[in-house]
Order: sequence, then structure tokens, then C-alpha cells
Amino acid sequence: MSKSVSTQSGLPVVHARAAGIDIGSRFHVVAVAPNLTDEPVRTFQAFTADLGRMADWLVALGITTVAMESTGVYWVPAFEVLESRGLDVILANAREARAVPGRKSDVNDAQWLQRLHACGLLRASFHPRRDIAALRVYMRLRERLVDYAAAHIQHMQKALTFMNLQLHHVVSDVTGVTGMKIIRAIVSGERNLEVLATMRDVRCKANTETLRGALTGNYQPEHVFALRQALALYDFYQSRIDECDVQIEQVLAGSPVTSALIFARCCIN
Repeated sequence: MSKSVSTQSGLPVVHARAAGIDIGSRFHVVAVAPNLTDEPVRTFQAFTADLGRMADWLVALGITTVAMESTGVYWVPAFEVLESRGLDVILANAREARAVPGRKSDVNDAQWLQRLHACGLLRASFHPRRDIAALRVYMRLRERLVDYAAAHIQHMQKALTFMNLQLHHVVSDVTGVTGMKIIRAIVSGERNLEVLATMRDVRCKANTETLRGALTGNYQPEHVFALRQALALYDFYQSRIDECDVQIEQVLAGSPVTSALIFARCCIN
């Protein structure tokens, strides 16, 4: 057996300076090897200052690697703080950690994680590098914003239906050039069918006569108000999407991202 490898409970210890953290929403329980300190298990609150103290304690003990269970999203701040201090942090799948036989009921989660990690029995979950993680956050946020905007497109269509305006039946997309020009004109007070019909884009398949027929309806003020509200909310989310696009472009410009990622980014537009 190598001199750098000791034993613990009959198992070889491959990470002598390993720690385990049981992540919680309000506090984290940290365990280290009993031979490193008189207080091998400590509890730290989830506040940022406490995370800093937790990292200081681990570094002072000479800890080099830390294992934590990937519970919800509460692990993210602790992971980032510990990683910034130079510690090798792994995310262990909670199901795998509990599946290892031999666990005793009087051993808490943090101690169990520490023991498994010290013996090299935990497999790290995939965690992308910093720039890819940031890109993933922006992309997921953008996807949610697109979903929110889509809901307000349905609200606009509903308001048009209440007024018996068949615009969404004669144009392929009410958020296209023709549809948005006409909707903005309606909420601004335009009711002249000839004026509204002339807002047709040259690429619109419906002719002017068809548009006039589709725009003949009952412009009740409450339905126009609902249309105005839906349009304002749609515009709001579109501006937030544009802001996300700026952040995504900055990440792509400042990172050696592969051409496949850039291609995937282009495909969502």
C-alpha cells in the first residue's frame, strides 16, 4: 500500500484531507476527519459571511477536497465560495451516496459524505466551467421569457376574438410586421378600416380586401383595454429577451466556446 494511503474503518483512504458537507436551505453541516480537529463536525449558517468562515475553517485544517450533495440549488453559493478558495469541490448525487451499503443510523449525512469521499467512493456530478455555467443561466432565463411572451400573444388573440377581429386568422403570425402594425394602431385609437388595411406588409398573403373584412368588428373599450395590456406585457418581455441576448453575446465573445455552442445559440433565434 502506498505511504500516502491510510485506512479508515477497514477501507483505504485516498483523500486524507477530505470534508463532507450536508447542504441545507438555512444552514450547512460540515464534517472533517476526526484526527484533524477536536471538533470534526461544525454547523454554519447559509449567510455569505458564514460561508466565508466555513471556507476559512476548512483551509486552516488543510482540507483539499470537499464533497456535497447536490440538493436543489442551495449548494451553488457554497460551491462557488469554496471553489474560489482553491478547494476541489465535487457534487455527489444524493441517491448514490445513500446507496452505498454499511451506513449506520447514528452517523449524520455530513460525516457519511466525508467518509465516502475520503475513501474515494463518490462520483462527481458534471459541473460546467464558469463561462459555460453563466451561458446556461442566460439561455434558461431567455427560454422562460419566451414562454412568458407567448402567453401574452394568446391574450392578444383572445382580445381580438372578443371584438370579432379575425386578424390572427388572415395573417400567419399576429406578431409579424403586418399584425403588430395593425394591433399598435388599434390600441392607439385607429378605427378606419382603410387605414388599417393599408398597413399590410408586401409579404402578407392576405390582400387589402380580406384585411378590411377581418378588421370589421366590435371595438368595445374593455376589450381594447385588454388588448393594450397584453401588448404592453408582450413588449416588456421582448425587451427583457433583448437584454438576455446582449449578455449571451458577451459571454460568447469573451469565451473560447466551440462552434457547436455558437451554432446552438443561433438556432434559437
